[in-house]
Amino acid sequence: MTAAHTPEQPAIDAAINHPTRLAVVAFLSACDEADFASVRDSCQVSDSMLSKIASALEGIGYLAVRKGYVGKRPRTWLSLTPEGRRALALHIAALQGIAATARQAGAEAGTAPPPH
Repeated sequence: MTAAHTPEQPAIDAAINHPTRLAVVAFLSACDEADFASVRDSCQVSDSMLSKIASALEGIGYLAVRKGYVGKRPRTWLSLTPEGRRALALHIAALQGIAATARQAGAEAGTAPPPH
């Protein structure tokens, strides 16, 4: 008998919590693959910054990097791995949970009678 699979729980992911990393992962979540320049321009980061982010996310298995040529010009394409897509979904779910809890607490505090 094997252990039952338990679904992963939403959690803030430190690897994609930084706004710039989150922007890169979110951008890539909307496509199968994107060229380096498109990601760089959309996320408004330098080549160096995107290169560092891509290396870090590739190192933990969230991002795949493919290199090739268009004509004689070298190109780099980035894509999220299934693990990266799962991490983003759990991260977003955790953020939504935090926001929902805060909204509920605010709503309850707003309806409470003032202390005497």
